[in-house]
Amino acid sequence: MSTPTQTSPQSEGDLHHTRLDDVDGIVPSQVRPASRRPGQLLAVAAAALALVLWLVVGLHVAAALVLSFVVYLVVVYAVYRHLGGSRVAVDHLVRALVYFAFVCAIIPLVSLLWTVIAEGAGRAFDPAFLNQTMNGVTGLNDQQYADGSAEFVGGAYHAIMGTLIITGLATLISVPIGMFTAIYLVEYGARNRLARGIRFLVDVMTGIPSIVAGLFAFALFTQIFGIRDAKMGLAGAVALSVLMIPTVVRNSEEMLRIVPNELREAALALGVPKWRVIAKVVLPTAASGLASGVTLAIARVIGETAPLLVAIGYARGLNWNAFEGPMNTLAVYAYFMFTKPLSPAVREPSLERAWAAALLLVLIVVALNLLARLIAKMFAPKTGR
Repeated sequence: MSTPTQTSPQSEGDLHHTRLDDVDGIVPSQVRPASRRPGQLLAVAAAALALVLWLVVGLHVAAALVLSFVVYLVVVYAVYRHLGGSRVAVDHLVRALVYFAFVCAIIPLVSLLWTVIAEGAGRAFDPAFLNQTMNGVTGLNDQQYADGSAEFVGGAYHAIMGTLIITGLATLISVPIGMFTAIYLVEYGARNRLARGIRFLVDVMTGIPSIVAGLFAFALFTQIFGIRDAKMGLAGAVALSVLMIPTVVRNSEEMLRIVPNELREAALALGVPKWRVIAKVVLPTAASGLASGVTLAIARVIGETAPLLVAIGYARGLNWNAFEGPMNTLAVYAYFMFTKPLSPAVREPSLERAWAAALLLVLIVVALNLLARLIAKMFAPKTGR
């Protein structure tokens, strides 16, 4: 009876230290060290080529950039294949494509911010613009300002206040509904039919057009409540809450799910009621994500225009009462200043107001995003001692 051959420790060590070059059937590709300097020089050359194609040849700037980038890809691949082998060449080629994708993604944002700041900075921080409304302002005032015979009048104070009031009401409506829905889905619903149905409806609500939310709010107050003139701030808040609730539900649900089950089980093992476990353990643990998710939901709806055009109308003056009469927001204000200038013959003053309102809206959204990061950092679970 034959016995299986035993592999000696020495042979096992030799096997572990066998080079791939000595294994039959494996042909490793050669990799030679290559500096990044050639790639940097080629990038400078590609930028110079784009300038030549744009300024000298007369190509469109986008066509010049794309053509020079294609030339750069071909040359950088050929150079690094010669210097470092095919693997190094492919690595630099893919790296260039990733950088190009990042630039393509960031260019629209930079262009938008640059345009809004350049066009609106001159008027957005003017105290007169921030403290005045459009009451009594006509095209004649704009013509006199254009002629130099009068000062600039007409601001967005009423739109700023309307934005804060309507968004605040929408937050008061959306956050409790969205938060309690998420708590039910995570803590009580589990995977039953009702929870699956709620998730499906939330997904559907996430994709509805914003104008539908405005029509819903208008129909709610006119057809259900019987209010003849439903153009008011509360209707706008309801329209925005329809758009906010799905975002709050989804963000809150994800934040509650990442709370470890061990914390719940430990509290329940001590005989603590489930509602108290949620209030004292689950919510404080997820407070960072919940707060940042709510803030981002507010930033998502604060610039909506279409539902508010239907729900709140347009007001030239300040209206503090959200339960009666039209109101105004920065988004609606900018829309009307762009599309319906006070003086068709002299559009510049109205365009200045529109750009200033757009810049203020962008600054509010940026402030909300920074606030979300600050809240997430403040309420983040502490680690270490």
